[in-house]
Parts: sequence; C-alpha cells; structure tokens
Amino acid sequence: MRYWSERLWELRRYPSALLGMAIIFCLVGLSIVTVIAIPYDEALDRWRGGDYWRMHPRNAEPVWLDRLKGGNKPKTLIISSHDAETESVTFSGGRRLRIPLHFDYDFSEFPSEINLFLKSEKHTREPFARLTWHTPDGREIPLGGRRITANDRFSLSQDWALERRLGLLPHVGLLARPGTDSPKVLPGRYTLVLDAVLFDEAAEITAELVVYGRVHGLAGTDHQRRDLLLALLWGTPIALAFGLLAAVGTTLTTLVIAAAGVWFGGRLDAAIQRLTEINMILPLLPILVMVGTLYSTSIWLMLGVVVLLGIFSASAKMYRAMLLPIRESPYIQAAQAYGASDSRIILHYLVPRILPVLIPTFVTLIPAFVFLEASLAVLGLGDPVLPTWGKVLNDAQNESALYNHYYYWVLAPALLLMLTGLGFALLGFALDRVFNPRLRRI
Repeated sequence: MRYWSERLWELRRYPSALLGMAIIFCLVGLSIVTVIAIPYDEALDRWRGGDYWRMHPRNAEPVWLDRLKGGNKPKTLIISSHDAETESVTFSGGRRLRIPLHFDYDFSEFPSEINLFLKSEKHTREPFARLTWHTPDGREIPLGGRRITANDRFSLSQDWALERRLGLLPHVGLLARPGTDSPKVLPGRYTLVLDAVLFDEAAEITAELVVYGRVHGLAGTDHQRRDLLLALLWGTPIALAFGLLAAVGTTLTTLVIAAAGVWFGGRLDAAIQRLTEINMILPLLPILVMVGTLYSTSIWLMLGVVVLLGIFSASAKMYRAMLLPIRESPYIQAAQAYGASDSRIILHYLVPRILPVLIPTFVTLIPAFVFLEASLAVLGLGDPVLPTWGKVLNDAQNESALYNHYYYWVLAPALLLMLTGLGFALLGFALDRVFNPRLRRI
C-alpha cells in the first residue's frame, strides 16, 4: 500500500495528470448526475421520440450559440388555453367557446413552424372548430375550420391553401409586414382565436398554440425534434461504461491467461501463443461490422465480442516476456517450497509484479474502446435504442448536418469524444512516467 500511495502522490508533480484527472472526474460526475436525474428507462422512452418532443422545434441550434453571434433568433412560444380568457355561450344541446390565444412576437426572424394542438373530452359528437388569425395592425385572416377528434392538430405551416392565399409560407406570411418586397417580421401582439361549437354540455376542449423557434436549449435539436442534450448527457455514462468494461475485461483476462501459460509452459503456453498469433491477424473492426450486420447491433453484444477477441491480443506476448524472468525469481521458488498452489503463485506472485507497469496501458486503453463504440455507431452499427455520442454523429451524417450548416450537431459529440480521449491520455502518460522505472528519472 505504501508503494502505491507514494507512486500516486507523485502525480501532483505533473500538471498534465491533474488536468487529466479533472476532466475524468467531471465526466464521472456528469455520468452520476445524469443517471440519477434521468433514469435509464425514462431516457430510452424519451429518445424513441413520439409525442414527447412535439413542442420542440426541428433542427434548432443552441440558444447560447445564437446569443454568442449577437443574433435574436426566435425561441419557442407555447400558449395554452388554460391561461386564456375563455368566453362560453350555452345553447340547447351544447355550448359555444371562444378562446383567444395571445402572444407577443419581437424576434428578428420568422418562426420555423406554427401548430395548434387540440384535445377534446366527454364528447358524444365531434365538436367543430374554426380559426381566425389577428395581426398587430388589425388584420383578420380566416384559417378555416373542421371537426376535431379527441387529439387533433392544426398544422398551419403545412396548410397549402393558406400558402396560396398569402403567397408565402404560412408561418412567414402570418407574421410578415404587408406591402414589402421581401418579407420582414411585423413585431407586436398576435392572437389566434379559436371558435368551437361543442354539442355536449359537459364537453371540454383545451388548446395549445406552439410557435416554434429557431433556437432551443443548451445543445439544440435534431430532425426528430429531440433535444440533443439528452444524448450528450446519457452518452457519457454509456461511453465510460463501455470503455471501462472493455478495458478491464481484455486486460485482466489476457494477463491471467499469459501468466498461466508462462507458469505451466509446455503445450498450454504453445497453444496460447498460437491463438494469439492467429488473433493478431484478425481485423477487429470488420468482424464487429459483420456481427452487427448479420446478427445484432446491441451494445452489450458488441462489448462481449470486443472482450472475447481481446483476450488473445498482442498484449499477451508482451505480458509473457515480462513474466518469464519473474518465474525464475528466488521468491517464486520459495513459494513452491512452502507448498503454494499453482493458482496462488499465478494470482498472488506473478500477476501483481507487473501490475504497476500495466496501469498506464490500462488507462490509455479506455478511450480506445470509447472511440471504437462511437466508430461503430457512426457506421450505422450502434445500438438503435441507446442515445450515444456515436448515434448523434450518425444521425448528423444521415441528415447532412454539415451541408445544412447544423455544425452544433457534429461539434458537441465530437468535442466530448476529444475531451474523453484527452483526459485519459494525459493521466495515462503521467502514470507511465510514475510507474515505469526507466522513465522516472527523465
């Protein structure tokens, strides 16, 4: 214990080690907070999409990025009928509702979409709804009407008849200043009036007007309206878990097998070396691609294949070379004389002697497996269920994010991958100087 504490205490002499540990601690802390704040099942349900993201804009850049550039792009406005002053008139067999949905618009650009979500309850007959758009300069634009179902939506941005009347995209024409050659935003208070006829006295109807912005949150959104912050947060524990488990699995199993071959020698050692030589010429990435294409892309299956192929890696030969002189050491012969079993000699006398040299290699091996998992996801072989950094990059590639100037979509996960690699690399190189006696004097 004294040896380990002295070696680790030496790390304070290396600023690179302190920086690496700071980065790693931040990633680990972020992982713990993420798992507690957003449980696994909840994260999966959110990432699958559905109606959860319906209030979010599509392909919106982060808010801070727009503010950094000095812009004033619109943020999403949600106006609910619960906050409106509803007028109700009862008649025989039903009633009529008038719901004005007001909002102030003072942004420099037009919104990306406009949708109205309606929910009706306790109806025996479908209610009828008619919409009217009121502008700040007093104009009234009828938007038509129809019968509505229990959960309905008026997609004003996709109303082709309205687009022909306005001569512009609806979410542009409804907020544009009239009489200008190029459309410009008319700031002020807008109102969408919902006139609904309910054919049941106990019937209820609620409405939510969503004026979608062009910026959203800290990480922006993707083509499915999903908040990329969820994938960036949950990608951290997934990446660290994959890298750590793969590094532990491959390093320990390879070390124990190499030690067993050195101790028993003979045919066992020869068989281990031949398997290692065969495995050295097998390409890891094409094998994983084949497994993902023909069988499954589950991240845990990929992890198992990585560990299985990593058992007889090239490191086995390095471990063997380090263990051969240790086997002839006097204290090993003394352990035999005292009647120590083969397993005790392997696990308590051979393996611990080379652990200090292996720790730096183990630390630098973790980001290698993190990059491997991200590479598989970028190739389209990532787990389709989990929100990971590689999956975000794969979606960005499929949707031509860079071509469409959605740089945030690529830069955020790439930056996290680089930070992960940098943190472990800085710590690993410092540990190498601390534990390697040949480098300790340099």
